[in-house]
Amino acid sequence: MKILVTGGTGYIGSHTVVELQKKGFEVIIVDNLSNSYANVVDQIEQISGIRPAFEELDLTNTEKTNDFFNHHFDLKGIIHFAAFKAVGESVNDPLMYYRNNIGSLVNILENMKIHKIENLVFSSSCTVYGQPEILPVKEDSPILKALSPYGNTKQISEEVITETSQVSHIKAILLRYFNPIGAHESALIGELPLGIPNNLVPFITQTAIGLREQLSVFGSDYNTPDGTAIRDYIHVVDLAQAHVVAIERMIGNKGKKDVEIFNLGTGNGFSVLEVINSFEKVSHVKLNYKIVDRRAGDIEIVYADTTYANDELGWKAKKTLDEMMLSSWNWEKALAEKK
Repeated sequence: MKILVTGGTGYIGSHTVVELQKKGFEVIIVDNLSNSYANVVDQIEQISGIRPAFEELDLTNTEKTNDFFNHHFDLKGIIHFAAFKAVGESVNDPLMYYRNNIGSLVNILENMKIHKIENLVFSSSCTVYGQPEILPVKEDSPILKALSPYGNTKQISEEVITETSQVSHIKAILLRYFNPIGAHESALIGELPLGIPNNLVPFITQTAIGLREQLSVFGSDYNTPDGTAIRDYIHVVDLAQAHVVAIERMIGNKGKKDVEIFNLGTGNGFSVLEVINSFEKVSHVKLNYKIVDRRAGDIEIVYADTTYANDELGWKAKKTLDEMMLSSWNWEKALAEKK
């Protein structure tokens, strides 16, 4: 029961590796460490008692990717996380995003065809919906024009996977998730972006701990109750467990079609200010923040209808916003203690 996890030293990838190991899977991690650290493998081993195999590899390098698969072709499935994921960065450097996110996927799919690997769980995103006209978002909601190159790479990736599945043995589950936050209860793994964080919660915790001087809240004139953007935040462990359920579904041949799509969220939308208030409540820290202009590529409101994932996968997000924020704060404090 060998599973390849690309981007497995990253934020969601590392939590998924732990959950896979809990269920008895043998995990191989491939990561180019462009936004993560090799010692995450040590942390995973500390949590689970099992050391996953690890290979540092850039999956956009066709020759090296082919060589990897020539030695690791006995896979029950692949969970593909490896991708750049910052909306703002993608607006500033779209070519980097297309080269990395699409190129790596094409190399993986080509090797899945060659080596008769059947099962792919793909890390997609709610950004494929653009700014939805109807909320909450369902899996059959229209795919509107992406508001960022990052979102567009997810749309294109889904199309590439679907079209490849139609002419090959490859089956896939596309998991469109909303906003992952939080950290493992051990505080051994969590979100650790290199450089300045692009996501809200690590910027909150880094500001609270003193690493950042001030948090910028992008926009206060959105058509929302408090004027700030609304997202569906989901705890990373809840999210990781959904990936395990998905790969088990594929291995057990329980899928209804060759390509299935599931929204992963809590079904609740929280504004930026509500997230800040939750953090201040659980941490007892007053946050230094200021309201600034909107950020290019940001969506106003998005949250999930999770009924299909709940019913069909038998999976449901469990953690509350306060629990998510507390685990994020515990992770940030644990990082500070190591320095």
